[in-house]
Formats: sequence, C-alpha cells, structure tokens
Amino acid sequence: MDDVGPAVELFGASGCSYTSELREHLIWTGVDFTEYDVEADAAARARLRQLTGGAAAVPVLVEGGHVTQVGWRGRTCVVGP
Repeated sequence: MDDVGPAVELFGASGCSYTSELREHLIWTGVDFTEYDVEADAAARARLRQLTGGAAAVPVLVEGGHVTQVGWRGRTCVVGP
C-alpha cells in the first residue's frame, strides 16, 4: 500500500492553547502525527480550508485524509485569512 501522506495530521496555530492541549494529548497517548501551523504556513492554511469546507477554526485533526475532529473538548481558536 502506498502512503499518500501522514496518517494523522494536526492543523493548529502556535498561539492557540487548544492546539497545545490536543498536541499534548496525542503525545501522551502515543499517536504519531504531523503538525502544521496554519498561521505560519499558507499552504497548510489553504489545505485546512479545503478539508473543512472553508472553516477557519483550529485545532483540526485529520486521519487518513479525513477530518475526524474540530476543536479540543468543544473549544476552538479562529485563525485569520
């Protein structure tokens, strides 16, 4: 089977405490993931918007190319254009 990309991806923002909390949870539970800072990476921000249908809230967890979670415990941070 060919890898299309990372199995688990975390789209977040460095200034978002909920991104930090979700990151810590993933590390604590031993999940391997690739993280993207959508505030610093325009390509990641564009991909996030594509995956979420234009939503601008983080953190977003993507597994196998599909969004599986938006926010952390019901909370999100809004990111700019």
